[in-house]
Amino acid sequence: MSAVNNYHEEEVLGKGYDAQLMKRLLSYARPYWKIILTCVLLLLFITGAELARPFLVKVAIDNYIAPGPMVVWDMGQQPQDGIAYRGRVYVPERDLDEEYPDRSRVQLFNYQGNHYMLDGYLAGQDFTVTRDGAGLVVETDTDKFSASPLTDSDYRMFRQPDRDALIRLAVIYFGVIAVGFGLNFAQIYLLHRTGQRIIFNIRHAVFAHIQRLSLRFFDTNPVGRLVTRVTNDTETLNQMFTGVLVNLFKDVFMLLGIVVVMLQLDTRLALISFSLLPVVAIATVVFRIKAREAYRDVRVKLARINATLSENISGMRIVQIFHREKKKHQEFDEINSAHFAASYREMQIFAIFRPFIDLMFFLALALLIWFGGGDVIRRTLEFGVLYAFIQYVEMFFRPINDMAEKYNIMQAAMASSERIFQLMDTPVDIKAPDRPVPVGVEGRIEFRNVWFAYNPGEWVLKDVSFTIEKGQTVAFVGATGAGKTSIINLISRLYDIQKGQILIDGVDIKKMDIEELRKNVAVVLQDVFMFSGTIADNIRLSSDIDNQRVQQIAEAVDAHRFINQLPRTYESEVKERGATMSAGQRQLLAFARALAFDPKILILDEATANIDTETEQIIQRAMGTVSQGRTTLVVAHRLSTIQSADKIIVMHKGKVREMGTHQQLLAQGGYYYNLYQLQYQDQELDGATGGSQ
Repeated sequence: MSAVNNYHEEEVLGKGYDAQLMKRLLSYARPYWKIILTCVLLLLFITGAELARPFLVKVAIDNYIAPGPMVVWDMGQQPQDGIAYRGRVYVPERDLDEEYPDRSRVQLFNYQGNHYMLDGYLAGQDFTVTRDGAGLVVETDTDKFSASPLTDSDYRMFRQPDRDALIRLAVIYFGVIAVGFGLNFAQIYLLHRTGQRIIFNIRHAVFAHIQRLSLRFFDTNPVGRLVTRVTNDTETLNQMFTGVLVNLFKDVFMLLGIVVVMLQLDTRLALISFSLLPVVAIATVVFRIKAREAYRDVRVKLARINATLSENISGMRIVQIFHREKKKHQEFDEINSAHFAASYREMQIFAIFRPFIDLMFFLALALLIWFGGGDVIRRTLEFGVLYAFIQYVEMFFRPINDMAEKYNIMQAAMASSERIFQLMDTPVDIKAPDRPVPVGVEGRIEFRNVWFAYNPGEWVLKDVSFTIEKGQTVAFVGATGAGKTSIINLISRLYDIQKGQILIDGVDIKKMDIEELRKNVAVVLQDVFMFSGTIADNIRLSSDIDNQRVQQIAEAVDAHRFINQLPRTYESEVKERGATMSAGQRQLLAFARALAFDPKILILDEATANIDTETEQIIQRAMGTVSQGRTTLVVAHRLSTIQSADKIIVMHKGKVREMGTHQQLLAQGGYYYNLYQLQYQDQELDGATGGSQ
């Protein structure tokens, strides 16, 4: 259950928006501020293009589709070009720079499928029509106008300028769409490329920091959690950079632009459209609070599911051996049901908010149709203006409706950034010296009164002192937990000691360059880790060792024999952790890997513990090859494998109890003698029962 609790704790969120976290996130975006500013400016033009579309349709409807009044001039007196008809010139009122209130006006008039010229202008008045011979009489409450018939050709002549204008508007409209498409493409391309570059840098920084941390950190942090930081959490930040951060500017530009345009078109209708905004604002605040609580609960429950799945799948062998499938299924069902309930509550909140915003939009639309439609009927409002208002109201509510998704992304980004920065703020406890002492490593090792504990106060090594001369082979023996593996970890400075000194060739390793130190120390572990790739890749470990040298090294440690039997020899694929290889084969590759880097110090940690006798003989020969001319430290349980060591150090409960050669230690009759007698009796017992070592 501890794993579940750990994952539970890490998913608890901080603030929905944290200014300090955002400041740190923006520091990664700062190198790209010019590109981001370009994206914001592009959004300004994109917003202008989107706002222009309804306005262009409004102009087309009111100015050119519905015929407006024309001012009548005698031939030659018109202030600008117009349409000549029966000795007079007709200039559309919209084209004049002045109002000319004393001039008479006419209007094209359609009645029962026929075209007429009305001797006057119906400015939003109710009227009745009666026939007068071939013409019409149009009466309002205050005026009476006559209307003379027009032929189809005359009507087309009068409407030709409108058709030309509509073609121009259509071209402009298409141009606006094309420009908007181009700007959108450029903005999205730049923004997403920049977002990917920012996330690339964050991932690089996180991974580089993880590589600098000591093994103490990895002992207390699950691998799955760290992988989540580098992958899932950084991807969440990518969604914030590309989907929320810059696009918020578009929403602001759009909302402000719509308000300005609507107020310019008709103040009364604009205020009617905005009358529901206080209700929308209150609903948004309530949603933000409820959505945050629901989102937090879902993430916690999801973390529990992930932790439970990871634990049960990893331990499936134990679950099946002890027939605990039903019990584990019940436990998972409870956790899964809790997640389902939390997700259902979250869904309910979203199911209320989005339709509610849609309801507000439709109410605003209904108010527009009620008031604006009445004005159009009364001819106090042009139909094109009403059309534009309907389009702008829809555009106004769109970013509000999208706010739910953006708020979720922002919450997730704040939580992810908090966890990422918490990881990056983890101090590097194995620190390189500011001025490392240059050392040509030869291989002499000395421990001086070394005290070490993984946890404060729980000493694993207590006042350990010994010296290993250059080129010696020294073995460490002792019961499990005696401190043998801790010693070899300290030599590579994978952990730092609390007291005492560890010296190599007379220099404290804390004063040495870490890279130089570790380059001269090679470790062959009992459980060999193999990387996905090829056999050759696992020997050279991304170094520049050529294929010929790789083969020579493999032949030197007797690994060439089994490699040559593989279908693709050195280019054969290695599965994850070397799953398809035997323990002995992995061990031989580990020796080849050690030999490839030609270290001065070689550490063998129980390298022959889990292999059969035949493979052990092969590995013993490989050990002899690899250890030639090197200081070699061997940790072994099988005392038969270390009898030829130059020195054997016996550890017990974190202290050095005995030190000497195999014969010297047997002669003392102490700890080593007792260990040897126990193993000798075990071997005799195995032999008597038909077993073999």
